[in-house]
Amino acid sequence: MEQESPYRMRTDPGELVAALDIGGTKIAGALVDAGGARLRIARRRTPAEGDAAVVMAAVAEVLDELTGAPEWPRVRAVGIGSAGPVDASLGTVSPVNVPGWRGFPLVEEVRRRVGDRPVVLVGDGVAMAAAEHWRGAARGWANALCMVVSTGVGGGLVLGGRLHPGPTGNAGHIGHVSVDLDGDRCPCGGRGCVERIASGPNIARRALDSGWRPGPDGDATAAGVAASARAGDPLALASYDRAARALAAGIAATAALVEIGVVVVGGGVAGAGEVLFGPLRGWLGEYAGLSFTADVEVVPAMLAGDAGVVGAAAAAAEVVGVW
Repeated sequence: MEQESPYRMRTDPGELVAALDIGGTKIAGALVDAGGARLRIARRRTPAEGDAAVVMAAVAEVLDELTGAPEWPRVRAVGIGSAGPVDASLGTVSPVNVPGWRGFPLVEEVRRRVGDRPVVLVGDGVAMAAAEHWRGAARGWANALCMVVSTGVGGGLVLGGRLHPGPTGNAGHIGHVSVDLDGDRCPCGGRGCVERIASGPNIARRALDSGWRPGPDGDATAAGVAASARAGDPLALASYDRAARALAAGIAATAALVEIGVVVVGGGVAGAGEVLFGPLRGWLGEYAGLSFTADVEVVPAMLAGDAGVVGAAAAAAEVVGVW
């Protein structure tokens, strides 16, 4: 399993990478050093209801804080991890939860504000994979799938010890692997996608549709369902079991295609702990029966909310060869 990290020191240890993590609720930025420490952190709420210019203005405010920092001259590159889909080949983003951005030229807009520094764009799932491989639960693994299970389900791949974003920056997007041929139509246009079954809103929707009702606190989200499941509510347990089964089927398919050794699962839904991980490991035993898929390990992510900016920095550092 163990191998040399691709993020080894290559140049000046004092060099930094600027990173942006752009999602449907927040825009975060930081200057990241060779040890993964975040300097000069900046955040703004994502004005997801705004038009393209309004959203970009929030990004620009974050960038202004970073470029105005005294450490800015040490920055060698800029990494962006964005909710998707993204198209790294064109430098554009079309986040599902930010309707004002469709084919938005984010790389061009950022490049205008950061001088002659290279700008690297990847999907948020790929950024999470870069972070967990560099400093988290996938560190030392040559082949890994890292997943974000939250409002949506995303993912990224490490293959042969290196991040594998694919031509457009979306490789490993397990959320849109179909695991139910006759399933519900997904917003992506497909049917029976992992995301349509295993995302937080769909866990809650399925529980409510089956007759589950929130506890005294009124929490009708996936977290509320998880709390009921921990208390033994059969309807809540069934909803999480269904989500775990969908995740297991998608993981098994991925393992059969690219021979991963570990799956790292993060995001808000992963906060359910064994309510999710217990049935997930059980169902994986049902679906991953081939000799080269049967021993895939499933572990929780380590970096939580830091993964976006740390991963965007790591992805840029690998592409540009900073560290």
